[in-house]
Amino acid sequence: MSNRSELRELAQEIVDSGFTGVQLRVNDADGEWVGTAGVRELGGTEQPPADGRVRIGSNTKTFTATVMLQLVADGLVDLDGQVAAILPEFGFDPRITVRMLLQHTSGLFNFTGEYYEDGTVAPGMPWQGKEWVEGRFAAHLPEELVRFSLSKPARFEPGTDWSYANTNYVVARLVIEEVTGRPLAEEMRLRILEPLGLADTFMPGDTQVDLPEPHAHAYYRYEEDGSETVVDVTRQNASWISTGGDMVSTTEDLHTFIRALVTGRLLPAPLLAEMCTPESKAHYGLGVFVQETPGGSTVITHNGGIAGHGALMYSTPDGRTTLTAALNYVDDATLSLAVPFQEATQKLVKAVFATESKETEEATESAR
Repeated sequence: MSNRSELRELAQEIVDSGFTGVQLRVNDADGEWVGTAGVRELGGTEQPPADGRVRIGSNTKTFTATVMLQLVADGLVDLDGQVAAILPEFGFDPRITVRMLLQHTSGLFNFTGEYYEDGTVAPGMPWQGKEWVEGRFAAHLPEELVRFSLSKPARFEPGTDWSYANTNYVVARLVIEEVTGRPLAEEMRLRILEPLGLADTFMPGDTQVDLPEPHAHAYYRYEEDGSETVVDVTRQNASWISTGGDMVSTTEDLHTFIRALVTGRLLPAPLLAEMCTPESKAHYGLGVFVQETPGGSTVITHNGGIAGHGALMYSTPDGRTTLTAALNYVDDATLSLAVPFQEATQKLVKAVFATESKETEEATESAR
């Protein structure tokens, strides 16, 4: 059970570290707690809405993986089947499987750019700087992003390593659309959003630029000729990231989704177990990270950030305790808030889940 005063202090600490605003939601044995800190928009005084819509970035991957695994359960997709057999027009390496897409072990070049261990960078499609800001309303088809990736050298041989690549989940989108004959947004609505009542969650598609109210604002900062420009980028066409991170949701909907997922409402037990079985390098399962908390307990999680908006999503494996959050901030090409983002996340996880670990240990001891 998390200390509510500690959560309030942490929310303010996140704002003090440079974020514009934060929305926190914790569900645990004490019930639900929701809190906000900071401002809804720069120059204003109004706090972020307690359950405002936010671009959830890579949390999109968890939703997409869930749909794919439902198709596996329905016998429409073979988890270890060849992607090239489903999408022959792209010329994929025949060794790449659907499982490799979901687990980031395909080796496909990341269309948003590759950052190598030796410090070198292979640029991808524009997603930073003035070029991205000025072109943020352009529409991109998922096929375009995939073909760009395939025009670049693979990062490694399929199945031999792990590297996070947005490309994997755009290809997953195309696989889902090919085998179902429907857009992923429609499949997502039928399989997850409507059954769970997630009225504030959606895929914006390849043309929508508005973020429905209520919401906090997102910003991007860049320098040109020695002067700094800050632009409100809340309105943007997120097709540049596609299924790598284009979805919109709320902290409440994220809580409902992750709890339903881990408690077996969305997937058969064997497939949920596969989803939550991580590889050894980054502890990534199929669309989720499986992490150990500072207190020694396990959490199922995925976080995401996209141009001034961020979202956190954590749950214990039994769904008893969840943490979801939305952040708004001023993004930039140097990712200057990356370290504060990680530090804030670690503190929140410790505050919410460390006590959970202690209570589990006590319950185990009392049962002996």
